[in-house]
Amino acid sequence: MQNQIAIVTGAASGIGRAIAQRFIADGATVALLDLNAEAVTAEASQLGERAVSFPVDLTDEIAVHHVVADVLSRFGQIDVLVNAAGITGLTQTPTHLMPLENVRAVFELNFWGALYLTKAVLPAMLAQDYGRILHIASIAGKEGNPGMLGYSASKAALIGMTKAQGKEYAETGITVNAIAPAVIMTPLVEALPDAQVRYMTDRIPMRRCGTLTEVAHLAAFIVSRQNSFTTGFCYDLSGGRATY
Repeated sequence: MQNQIAIVTGAASGIGRAIAQRFIADGATVALLDLNAEAVTAEASQLGERAVSFPVDLTDEIAVHHVVADVLSRFGQIDVLVNAAGITGLTQTPTHLMPLENVRAVFELNFWGALYLTKAVLPAMLAQDYGRILHIASIAGKEGNPGMLGYSASKAALIGMTKAQGKEYAETGITVNAIAPAVIMTPLVEALPDAQVRYMTDRIPMRRCGTLTEVAHLAAFIVSRQNSFTTGFCYDLSGGRATY
C-alpha cells in the first residue's frame, strides 16, 4: 500500500482501528474517521505521521462531504475506503417491542453513513480510474440475529449495497466488496462472561472467536491492487458458520 491514501471509519477502536493500523504498517497514509474526537486524535498521534485524524459524525451527510474534501485537499487522492463504523442498537428485543427510533438510529450509521461516504469518494476514484471500497458487514446480515432487528437489517442492506455497487463500477478500476464477520474478539467481548462467549462460539464450527488480526489481514488483501478480479462479493469471516 505504499503511496496509497486510505480512509477508515470507526478508526478509534475495534475493527476499524485494527484495519487502520495494518494499512499503516503496509505503507499507506490513513485518514482516521471517528465520532470520538479525543480517541481518534490520540490514536493518530500514536500511529505517527502517516495517520491523520478527522473527527466526524458520519450520519451528517454535509459533514461527510466536508471531510472527504479535506482529505482530497490534503493528500490529492483517495485510493481506499473502509466503512467499519457501526453500532448494534438494542439487543434481546423482539420486533413488536423494538422502538422504531432505535432501528432508524442503527440504519443512520450502519447503512446511511456508509452510503454517504461511499458516494462522496467515488468521484475521486472515478477520476483516477482506480479505487478499493470495503464495507464491514456482519454474519447477522446473512443469517439474521433474533432480537437485533436494526443491526441485522442494516448489515443485510450493506451487503445488498455491496452487490449493487460492485456491478455498477465493475468496468472502472474500482472494486466494492464486503466482509461478514461472526463474533470477533475485541475488548468488549473479552469483558463478557465466559458463558455468553461460549453461547456465541458454539454456533461457529471452529468453536472460537475471530481475532482483530484476522480481520485486518483479510481487509488488507481485499483492498490490495493484486485483488483485482473480485467485486460485489461478501467475504466470509465466520469460522465456517456461513459458507455461502
